[in-house]
Amino acid sequence: MLDRLLALRTRALDRLRRLRWIPPLVTRLAVGWVFVESGWGKLHDLPKVIDFFRELGIPHPELQAPFAAGTELVCGALLLVGLATRLACVPLGAVMTVAIATALWPDLDGASDLYFKGEFLFLVLFTWIGVHGPGPLSLDALLMRLVRRGPQEAAASPPLRRVLV
Repeated sequence: MLDRLLALRTRALDRLRRLRWIPPLVTRLAVGWVFVESGWGKLHDLPKVIDFFRELGIPHPELQAPFAAGTELVCGALLLVGLATRLACVPLGAVMTVAIATALWPDLDGASDLYFKGEFLFLVLFTWIGVHGPGPLSLDALLMRLVRRGPQEAAASPPLRRVLV
């Protein structure tokens, strides 16, 4: 009986390993899309964002607001396509840290309140993406395959087979 359970466990884990590409892809797409939309929206309503930054006491809001919006747009787009993914997580993490320190911190009763805030969850996701990487369905992975194999060899094998197996 124990041997059957172990065999079943082994088969299940083998099948799950073939799906390892899904979590980084879905995470990148979801988080990237959120930040592309957020950055785009801020860039198209800069006076309102500048006023909000001014209310929060952020120094030089007329410089910081377009910088934060541009960071969200560009780095969000990089996450979407999986290009310079780990690097893109750093400025987005900095934007979220500033958001926590300026907009959220004064209203928190304790550190445990922070765990329920989206900004903190984004920091967690940036950490995970930064450590785990963008996954095999990303431009980063494609570029690494090209560098390791050379353009002719990488083009010769079927792309999805290379990624998903």
